[in-house]
Amino acid sequence: MLAFEDNQNICIGTIENTSSSPVYLSSGTSPVPPHLPRLHPLKPSPLLSPSNSFLPPIDSQLRNNLLDLPRCGFPRNLSSSNSCSSCWNCGSVGPTSGAFLACGSCGAVQPVDSSVDYFQIFGMKKMYEIEEGDLEGIYKDWQKKLHPDLVHSKSEKEKGFAAEQSARVIDAYRTLKNPLSRALYLLKLEQIHVDEEKTVSDPDLLMEMMEMREAVEEAKDTQSLYEIQSKVKKKLDSWSNSFKEAFSKQDFDSAVNCTQRMKYYERALEEITKKL
Repeated sequence: MLAFEDNQNICIGTIENTSSSPVYLSSGTSPVPPHLPRLHPLKPSPLLSPSNSFLPPIDSQLRNNLLDLPRCGFPRNLSSSNSCSSCWNCGSVGPTSGAFLACGSCGAVQPVDSSVDYFQIFGMKKMYEIEEGDLEGIYKDWQKKLHPDLVHSKSEKEKGFAAEQSARVIDAYRTLKNPLSRALYLLKLEQIHVDEEKTVSDPDLLMEMMEMREAVEEAKDTQSLYEIQSKVKKKLDSWSNSFKEAFSKQDFDSAVNCTQRMKYYERALEEITKKL
């Protein structure tokens, strides 16, 4: 059985094989091969006879109300879902994509939508390489809109929304600003878990880390520490670029390997910073 809508009427038809000639569904479409079924829109289906019907007739007013509802597209995946929400305060429809943190009509802060990822909060594409200047600017804009001083006269409900949104924006900013945490977050969006405590069994890397720690401990002045820091940063940047290339090719095994090495160099930088 097949149903289709024709302006004001809902037509029900049955499917039969009755002809060996190609069937055209509409002008400009490809013919349906003879072996496939053909729709007879005007011939009632026995499945919808009173004895077999399992669906009640559609009330015309109910049908019109359903057609007037806003359409929401199905998301391709959870990490890039589109919003089709409306403002809890004024009822205005939110953006069809991206983050809906505050209403553009009345300015009311909205509840957190966990289906919106960190990249969407900042209006960025889900990719490793980002413009840190853009990230910084958008972060400051969001913080201004969500600042407690701007919502102190609002309801307790909206104050709660603002506190939750502000905390999430801060977490998103910190995650995307740091190369390693940004890489791990991208893998998380791809449903890939990285064990950050797992050690790397690369003898060359482990030997390099031991020598670096000894050099840091034996450094007698800040100039020596800055030189070591510069070398470690270059190593970190190199693995960061390797991650970008691997992730763009969806070579997730190599991408995970890169993050594990990035972790070692980032910890080394933290140790050097403590000594400076």
